[in-house]
Amino acid sequence: MTGPGETGAAAAAPLSGAYRAVWRWHFHAGLLVLPFLMLMALTGGIYLFKAEIDDWQTRSVAVVEPRPAASAPADWIAAATTAVPGRAATVLVPDRPDRAVQVTVERPDGSQRVVFVDPADARVTGDRPVGGISETVKRLHSLVIAGPQMNLIVEVVAGWTMILVATGIFLWWPRKREAGLVTVKARAGRPFWRDLHAVTGLYAGGVIFFLAFTGMPWSAVWGDGIMGAVREAGFGRPAAPAAQDWEHAEHAVPGAGWAMERAALPASGAAPDLTALVASVETAGLAKPYLIGLPATPERAVTAAFQNRAAEDARLIYMAADGRVLADVTADQFGVGARAFEWGIAVHEGRQYGQVNRWIMLSACVAVWILAISALMMWWRRRPKGKLGAPTAPPGPRVRAAVLGIVIPFSILYPLTGLSLLAVLALDRAWRMIRRRAAT
Repeated sequence: MTGPGETGAAAAAPLSGAYRAVWRWHFHAGLLVLPFLMLMALTGGIYLFKAEIDDWQTRSVAVVEPRPAASAPADWIAAATTAVPGRAATVLVPDRPDRAVQVTVERPDGSQRVVFVDPADARVTGDRPVGGISETVKRLHSLVIAGPQMNLIVEVVAGWTMILVATGIFLWWPRKREAGLVTVKARAGRPFWRDLHAVTGLYAGGVIFFLAFTGMPWSAVWGDGIMGAVREAGFGRPAAPAAQDWEHAEHAVPGAGWAMERAALPASGAAPDLTALVASVETAGLAKPYLIGLPATPERAVTAAFQNRAAEDARLIYMAADGRVLADVTADQFGVGARAFEWGIAVHEGRQYGQVNRWIMLSACVAVWILAISALMMWWRRRPKGKLGAPTAPPGPRVRAAVLGIVIPFSILYPLTGLSLLAVLALDRAWRMIRRRAAT
């Protein structure tokens, strides 16, 4: 948000030592996360328009003439696997009459392609690789495009982003000094950038904090850990239906959301009959679009998941290969933990509350860039020539209490953030020792 460059009243304020210490941590937090945060804000802002991007990218093969579906669903799979030899893994049934059914086919070499089939006559209109532009953006956003282990950085960045917001609020909090609280001085120079930074952080800081917090379920350490804890405590997926063993399920349910991941039901049977499955789904009244997941082995249940936008609209149906319904799970059957995280993720992705939700999330992504650019300009104008220009903090118990009171809770809650904090402290101490030795 804003850092001090002021003198006079600010310097004489009782908390000036604590203030400058927090400013130092705000500086280091920004130095550590801003490059990653800017990338994540850019890709996150683009991903908010995933539906529009996917529609634009596939329009040439996805748009069909709206006609009654005269072909049997089983014919969709036959046509798709004839065009692209392999195993049908999922079938997306659209909610628009002018859109093709999408069949994801796993080829023998392990790659996947989406085959577009006109439901009216089972004619293949084309195929595309799985993912496309939006999937690339998503992989950039999670950093896994550079390797699965890079997802660990997401947790570190998210934790330090929350520290950045918390320390920024501390620095912004009105004291006996002049600062840009709700206005920006309309002139170039450091006061302009300082006030732009402060006002942007004031209005967008809460949303940025929310985005960082609700992004944690995707992280490799905290996300997997909290998911397991929620399930073990009984706050996650619904109770198992009679005579079904959920505890040994190992395969993810496609399109089922965070709460139902790795909750596939085992079921005996032959190869799935898509015609019977679609008939069961339609009889059950599952809203479109829905995604049918076809298991690779016959002992696993077929799943049909509504591709919901709002968390409370989630619904998942488990079926045997012949279409017999094994379980019908709705959002109100989720535990409190699962409901909370599903809601947070839906808001994070800008789909819980319609267009208003999406534009608020987009404004936060833009605000990250404004904060980063204004911080860079402030630093560039005040830095000592040839030096990093990190703020110095006077020692003392009040100083340590101010810093630790903000930083330590996040470091305890998020283990990787805590480990990165120890690394930063070690580097900071080593740097100070080097400077002292150079000065003697």
